[in-house]
Amino acid sequence: MDQLALFFVLSLAAIVMVPLAERLKLPAPVLMTIFGAVLALIPQVPNVDVNPDLILPVLLPPLLYAAVQRTSWRQFAVNRRPILLLAVGLVFITTAAVAYVADTLVPGISLAGAFALGALVAPPDPVAATAVAGSLGLPRRMVSILEGEGLFNDVTAIVLYHVAVAAAVSGEFSVPHAALELLLNAVVAVVIGLALGWGANKLMAVVGDPTLQIGLSLLVPFASYALAEVLHGSGVLAVLTTALFLAEHAFEADDVQARLVGNTFWTIVDTLITGIAFGLIGLELHNVFRVGSAPQGSMLSHAALVVAVVVGIRLLYLLPASWIARRLHTARDVDEDIPMSWRETITMWWSGMRGVASVALALAIPLTTHHGTPFPARQELLFIAFVVVLATLVIQGLTLPVLVKRLDVGRDTEAEHDLEAALAIRAMTAARARLREIERNEDLDEELSEILHRRAFEVGARISPDIVEVERRGSHARRLARIRALRHFQEELLSAARHEVLSARSEPGHDPEIVDRVLRHLDLRSMRGL
Repeated sequence: MDQLALFFVLSLAAIVMVPLAERLKLPAPVLMTIFGAVLALIPQVPNVDVNPDLILPVLLPPLLYAAVQRTSWRQFAVNRRPILLLAVGLVFITTAAVAYVADTLVPGISLAGAFALGALVAPPDPVAATAVAGSLGLPRRMVSILEGEGLFNDVTAIVLYHVAVAAAVSGEFSVPHAALELLLNAVVAVVIGLALGWGANKLMAVVGDPTLQIGLSLLVPFASYALAEVLHGSGVLAVLTTALFLAEHAFEADDVQARLVGNTFWTIVDTLITGIAFGLIGLELHNVFRVGSAPQGSMLSHAALVVAVVVGIRLLYLLPASWIARRLHTARDVDEDIPMSWRETITMWWSGMRGVASVALALAIPLTTHHGTPFPARQELLFIAFVVVLATLVIQGLTLPVLVKRLDVGRDTEAEHDLEAALAIRAMTAARARLREIERNEDLDEELSEILHRRAFEVGARISPDIVEVERRGSHARRLARIRALRHFQEELLSAARHEVLSARSEPGHDPEIVDRVLRHLDLRSMRGL
């Protein structure tokens, strides 16, 4: 098996693991990691040969961009206090604690290398946390905090990592210079991210075609990352800024096809890249176990201590941080998402799994310094980093469902239902208001006006049937049943039409391009329910 075949095996496994994980009620990233580890034991499977310089630019931009599609700038702004407490304060403290332990225990490591290790294992992985939290049905406020923490702590940790690696390869380090570099990195990244987001938004409007817009959206995160890195900014923060800007402005309300296709496309990208990345974790761990200047038993004890520090620091930090967040939370901060009980705090603590970002940063550690000498204790750093990732991902990932069940931390379905009903009422009200404007400006006959009033009412009723008054629910339920039956039979008719048009593709005298054009028209009618 060569590298290309290995890539396709991981891609196939990334797809298969999603339904398998749902059946087993386990996180898909955990299964992919175990699959990679098992795959590495097969003699015919080659060692992974990835250039460290390509890890971050290839893996991180699409993963971050896909993760941002599930959130918004407003959500970050509202949750700035809990997110900053976790994404900045906890990352700095974890980095310092791990650096102290590594510098004390690991032979041959430099202080800068120890800080690089601390930075790369400090951030919990947003992909793993979201995948696990989503499958467990945790309260939406907890998922929001975990997503925000995962995205912003990646920015903080990666900037710290770059500063530490630069000091390790050059042999020079200055605290004022490092602080100034952190500030400049952030400023440059935000400016580039906003500029590229604005430019991409304008270009999407010019392009127009949804397919081309989605293709452009695939290039944007890579361009944002690369440009920021060239101009000595934070590539991760640039991608995050660009993605947040486009999430707010990219599609108009009526760009139905572009939005549906875009969501599907980025879900596929997220699934494939996440699966491949976690599969690489298992594959690389096998290689790291076989190398290193220190005895394996000694390295394993060092790694176990670092795991204990990483997990313990998170708990010791979260308990007072959650208390502070609740104390600062006031009645006017109604939209702010914070852990509401010690049970939710414990769940957030155990959700701090390390993953793709830590692996990517570990693999990106340079092979040599500027002086041509090997990077100090590189294999030991890789070994410790991978043990931290594997221990937190597998142990915490497999036991988190049990913990959530024992602590009885579940989704607030009543609040979600109320929010859905409120949005349904807003949608219905807007549709009715627009209909009144149409009636004032157009000469509608009575029958058409009655149909449109019913359709405007059903805009909200189909989203949340509970908004229908009790006395009207029976008749509304019967009407919905008729509509569902009509749609079912209409889809049967459209299916027959599609089969007939598709069969014409193989008949002489039919241009495949024209056949596809007609087929696309029928597909769009099915998608829109017309």
